[in-house]
Amino acid sequence: MGCLPCFDSSNGYGMEQLRSSFGRHDQEKRMDHPMDPPKVDKIPHGTGSPRMKKPHSKKTSMNQKDGFGINISAQIFTLRELAAATKNFKPESFLGEGGFGRVYKGRLESTGQVVAVKQLDTTGLQGNREFLVEVLMLSLLHHPNLVNLIGYCSDGEQRLLVYEFMPLGSLEDHLHDLPPDKEALDWNTRMKIAAGAARGLEHLHDKADPPVIYRDFKSSNILLDKGFHPKLSDFGLAKLGPTGDKSHVSTRVMGTYGYCAPEYAMTGQLTIKSDVYSFGVVLMELITGRKAIDTSKPHGQQSLVAWARPMFNDRKKLPKLADPRLNGRFPMRGLYQALAIASMCIQEDFSARPLIGDVVTALSYLASQAYDPNVPASARSRGGGHDEQKNGSTLLAKCDDLEGSEKEESPKEAARASNKDFDRERAVAEAKMWGENLREKRRAADST
Repeated sequence: MGCLPCFDSSNGYGMEQLRSSFGRHDQEKRMDHPMDPPKVDKIPHGTGSPRMKKPHSKKTSMNQKDGFGINISAQIFTLRELAAATKNFKPESFLGEGGFGRVYKGRLESTGQVVAVKQLDTTGLQGNREFLVEVLMLSLLHHPNLVNLIGYCSDGEQRLLVYEFMPLGSLEDHLHDLPPDKEALDWNTRMKIAAGAARGLEHLHDKADPPVIYRDFKSSNILLDKGFHPKLSDFGLAKLGPTGDKSHVSTRVMGTYGYCAPEYAMTGQLTIKSDVYSFGVVLMELITGRKAIDTSKPHGQQSLVAWARPMFNDRKKLPKLADPRLNGRFPMRGLYQALAIASMCIQEDFSARPLIGDVVTALSYLASQAYDPNVPASARSRGGGHDEQKNGSTLLAKCDDLEGSEKEESPKEAARASNKDFDRERAVAEAKMWGENLREKRRAADST
């Protein structure tokens, strides 16, 4: 079959339309009107509600070829099953509402598994497209730092997605508008989250073929599992990246104000470097504790990037960028390094931004340097030796140990110097790959 089960012509949008939508360079706008949760007045004891077609068994998984000739596996749920799981979508099951729909906590009767059920806003074509894109993306892309899609339900006008439950909520919940009794994230946890989120983005950019541009990277879309393990969620705006000799994908500007890369906002030309910019904004949120856009701040300080950029040029002002709720409990060298990485990511010239793979290398090294506020700074500096520096990345090499450096490079200066190293290393890697491919072709020719 060439379409997802439960999608027929009456739904007005199937897998064939999804396939063509990847080729089109347009995207509908989000709908901002409120939604009503699906209601089942009485949960029947039969196999499904009268208006539903004969449902698939809840133990049946979809494992067939879609319109792209790729196997997709996702569990199919009936509306009755999800109504029972969420106690008929009662307010006490409500977790929150995002740009695409309401989310409810539930427990599947068949397995007892705790899940998150998202009801998509399906008014117009927009909801159907986002629904199909998310099913496709999360069925094909699997990684420890991407949220796991358990299944879906398509009943009449209702479109529901079932995810694994993330007990610690979103990163946004732990960074902004904290109640007085809630403790702020410590430095080590922030760097761990940053490194994990970067690895999820790296999987989309480097492992997926063609690459996937997330297009809506922000703190509210980073969900936290036990131990603050981050996972990217909400793939409704994801777009396949450019292929062949194309450098970008042209599309209507989508995303969230404050996280959107400037070149994409102005021209609609989307690249994987657009995601890198958004990542840099989230990294700045982790470092500073500020929102990407905060209208409660004075004029000139409402945009996080606009507020922080002037300070990058003055090394003495860099400590002021640290979140006050850290109460000084952070490594000064680690702060400079993290700011240098963020500075590179949010450069206005997209070609000067690093690849997310380089960011992963740098942040993984940074996250591995556990900070202990009880250890004196002098002892910490003695503990980091040549071997640690050798295991770091080029990204950190130019900005490491800025606290005692005679050059006293700012993050912006470090970014310019590091980008030259990126270009050189990338050229060497491409040359090696070209040589290996050439040798492989020659061996194949000799064997024939």
